[in-house]
Amino acid sequence: MTDPAAGLRPRSRADRPDLDWSQVRETVLMLQVAVAQIGCAQRDGDESVQSLADAFADMMAGVQSIQQHAAELPEQSGQREGIEAACEAVGARMQSAVVAFQFYDKLSQRLAHLTDSLAELAGVVESPERLYNPAAWQALQDDIRSRYTLESDKIMFEAILAGASVAEALQQMMATCPGTEESDIDLF
Repeated sequence: MTDPAAGLRPRSRADRPDLDWSQVRETVLMLQVAVAQIGCAQRDGDESVQSLADAFADMMAGVQSIQQHAAELPEQSGQREGIEAACEAVGARMQSAVVAFQFYDKLSQRLAHLTDSLAELAGVVESPERLYNPAAWQALQDDIRSRYTLESDKIMFEAILAGASVAEALQQMMATCPGTEESDIDLF
């Protein structure tokens, strides 16, 4: 049996191990599956969010058109104030949606970093020269560290490398950067 990911070379599989079977190869395959799944999820999410963003842009243009037409109504008609108030309410709700889009953008950036990091990790693990080379692991960690843009992510990364569990690292990040999620969003 051949594996397309292995360049059409026959290889042993976990369900049929032989002398060629390798836990390292199995680890790399699982990392590659994770990278592919994250990529698919990101692509699906990006398409949905882009569709929503386009719809909100169209709605905002419609609200602005309504506001322009309302401005042409006589002030005494009473309709003008109601229309303008409704437009302001819709605009406020749209602003809330923009914040949600920004949270998605942050999530998307984190997933992109994760995808790259997992792919690089697979590269280190599948290469015997790099797998057993502490300098290669240090270079991988330095590269991952250099990509973090959020202070909360940097704190979490350093805590885990220092030996903290995932739960402990998350607690440390939340204690060091309280309200992180809200403060990282820029309103426009």
